[in-house]
Amino acid sequence: MSTPIKVALLGCGTVGSEVVRLITEQSDDLTARIGAPLQIVGIAVRRPERHPDVSPELLTTDVDALLAKDIDVVVEVIGGIEPVKSWLLRALGAGVSVVSANKALVAEAGDELQAAAAAGGADLYYEAAVAGAIPILRPLSESLTGDRITQVMGIVNGTTNYILSRMDEAGSSFSEALSEATDLGYAEADPTADVDGFDAASKAAILAGIAFHSPVVAADVYREGISAVTAADVASAREMDCTIKLLAICERVPDEGGEAISVRVYPAMLPRSHPLASVGDAFNAVYVEAEAAGPLMFYGKGAGGAPTASAVLGDVVAVARNKVARSNGAQLARYAGLPVRPMGKTPTRYHVSLDVADRAGVLAAVASEFAANGVSISTVRQEGRGEDAQLVIVTHIAPDEALAATVEKLRASDLVRDVLSVMRVEGKDS
Repeated sequence: MSTPIKVALLGCGTVGSEVVRLITEQSDDLTARIGAPLQIVGIAVRRPERHPDVSPELLTTDVDALLAKDIDVVVEVIGGIEPVKSWLLRALGAGVSVVSANKALVAEAGDELQAAAAAGGADLYYEAAVAGAIPILRPLSESLTGDRITQVMGIVNGTTNYILSRMDEAGSSFSEALSEATDLGYAEADPTADVDGFDAASKAAILAGIAFHSPVVAADVYREGISAVTAADVASAREMDCTIKLLAICERVPDEGGEAISVRVYPAMLPRSHPLASVGDAFNAVYVEAEAAGPLMFYGKGAGGAPTASAVLGDVVAVARNKVARSNGAQLARYAGLPVRPMGKTPTRYHVSLDVADRAGVLAAVASEFAANGVSISTVRQEGRGEDAQLVIVTHIAPDEALAATVEKLRASDLVRDVLSVMRVEGKDS
């Protein structure tokens, strides 16, 4: 049997404590799978007194001293950018492999960390950074590496999926559903990262970079949250046999003389026939389209201590096997270098609800505004309410900037009393 693989943990919260538990309880099985035992040699925490179930001699508040030890793998489950980034660069530079669940860091500095890993002869794995227990990053980077991926579309934030599911199924308002999510522990006390789409945007950047072999960071991702979604939007979606989901969408799009990447996060109406439409509660799912493999669906728990720890430990096992074999995992290829297309140039469809005067000529005037911006209308529904009427218009695919310009013209029109809602429509062909 090989000498132990020495593991240091940075952080021992919900996920970290589960990693420690799994390594301890599954010690014999893990040893058999790896070919060497895993040995935890230290755990860096801020308040050791808050971890009574962990052996005191393993706990330390001195990260620098822990990293100076003879270690093989650093498991980072703290989160944030600095000082974590500096710690991980230091470890990788010293030839220590890193397993991280830090989506924000990977989305901002993944290529820098990968370069440090290559220079130091170490591995960098971060399966747990996207969609918790769902294996998606390694299938994209390894299983599908012989294929050409055209689109990755996913529900990658459980908090927002729970909120939108409750709005759809129970008729809850956004605030009511958010309160439920908070009570159940799905939403943080400050839910901004979730409901404003920051969490999903980080994950979208990671997915796009791997799927399309190009550098993508979180700042490249167009982002809208769900706080403006109303009960009326949910009802309109239902009338179209759709549901509303916060989608992370990464896809190849045509560009001048070649291809580009569109990476975006926003709430969208999705046909109930689409595989992602049935993903409810706080579950996550990622839908992949590849030229040879066709459509693929990955589904499961996207967050939580045990599910995320499962993904972390899977990476630890992979890294440890590489250590035993005296090798390294494959480096991510960024050979394509595709540009990220601005949102305005990205083709989308809109669902627009307008409050207008119920009189002759209004519909024609509204339609002319769409035509003036080169936007074709797919369907129109009008409901009269005395002297008022509600127009619901669904467009064909057009550049997003053309659709946005049309909406701004309508807002300024004397014939339109109010633009009640604007939402994109995904999962339809035209």
